[in-house]
Amino acid sequence: MPLFVLRRLLSFILTLLATSVVVFAVLELLPGNAAQVILGETATAESIAAMEDKLGLNQPASNRYLNWVGGLLQGRTGLSISYDTPTAQLMAERMQVTFPLAVMAMGLTVALALALGIYAASQQNKAGDVGVMTLSQLGLALPNFWLAILLILLFAVHLEWVSAGGFPGWTEEAGGGLGEGIKALLLPAMALAAVQTAILTRVTRSAVLDTLREDFVRTARAKGLSRRQVLWRHVLRNAMIPVLTVMGLQFGNLITSAIVIENVFVLPGIGRLIFQAIANRDLIVVRDVVMLLAALVILINFLIDVLYAWIDPRLKVGHAG
Repeated sequence: MPLFVLRRLLSFILTLLATSVVVFAVLELLPGNAAQVILGETATAESIAAMEDKLGLNQPASNRYLNWVGGLLQGRTGLSISYDTPTAQLMAERMQVTFPLAVMAMGLTVALALALGIYAASQQNKAGDVGVMTLSQLGLALPNFWLAILLILLFAVHLEWVSAGGFPGWTEEAGGGLGEGIKALLLPAMALAAVQTAILTRVTRSAVLDTLREDFVRTARAKGLSRRQVLWRHVLRNAMIPVLTVMGLQFGNLITSAIVIENVFVLPGIGRLIFQAIANRDLIVVRDVVMLLAALVILINFLIDVLYAWIDPRLKVGHAG
C-alpha cells in the first residue's frame, strides 16, 4: 500500500508540474502584448513600459515561470490588476461559495445516482428500469443553465420559496448564516447535479449489472442471502471502481462548470471571479485561478486512485508485483 501511494503521489506531482507549464505557456502564447491588452489601445508607451515592469514582462519567460512557481510553493501569489489584491486572498474568498456548492451538488448526485442506478439494475428490463433510464436520458438532454432558469421561475418567482440569486454569506454578521447560505446554494446545486446524476445513474446501473453476473454473486445467493443483501453488501463495493472514476471526474467538473451557474444565480464564487477577470483582462487572476482549478482536479483524481486500493486490494497487489 505505501508503495502504491508513493507512485501515485509521484504521478500527481509530475502531472501538476506539467500542468503549470501548459498554463503558463498558453498565456505566454496569447497574441499581443499583455500590458497593452490590460491597459487598452489608448495607453501611452510610458504606461505600457511601467506595466511591463510591474508584471515582470521585461524578464525572460523562463525566469517569469520560475518566479511564479516558486511563489506558489512559498504561498505567494500575484497581485490582481483589477482588485489590487493578492490572488490567493481573492480565490480563498470565492472558494467559500464554490466549494460548498460543488459539495452540495456532488452529495445530491451521489445519493440519487446510487439509489436510482442500483434500483434500475435490480429491475432490469422492467418498468422501473425503463422509467429510470428515461429520466436519465431527459437529464442528459437538459442544459444546466436552462434548468437553472426554470428552477428560478418555479421556486423563486412563482412559489417565492427562495431568492432568485445572490449569496447572503455564512455568518450572521454578514447578514446571512448557515441556514441562509445553504438555502441560497440549493437551487444552483440542483441545477449542477441534474446532468451529473443522469450520467452517474447510467454508469452505476451498468457496473452493477456487470457485477451481478460474477460467480461470487451466485455463491452469495446460494448461501441464503437475499437479493437486497447481495446488492448492498457485495455487489456495490465490487462495482464501485468505474463509479468512483466517474465521481472523481464529476466533482472536478462541478467546480469548473460552476462558472455558468454562478453567473446565472449571481453567486460570488470562483467561476464568477474568472469570468470577471477575463472581462477585465486581468491575466494574473486568470492564470492563478486556472492553475487552482487544474490542481483541484488532479488532486481529486489522486485521492480517487488511493480509494481504488482500499476498495479493491487486488490493485495494490498488482502494482506491488
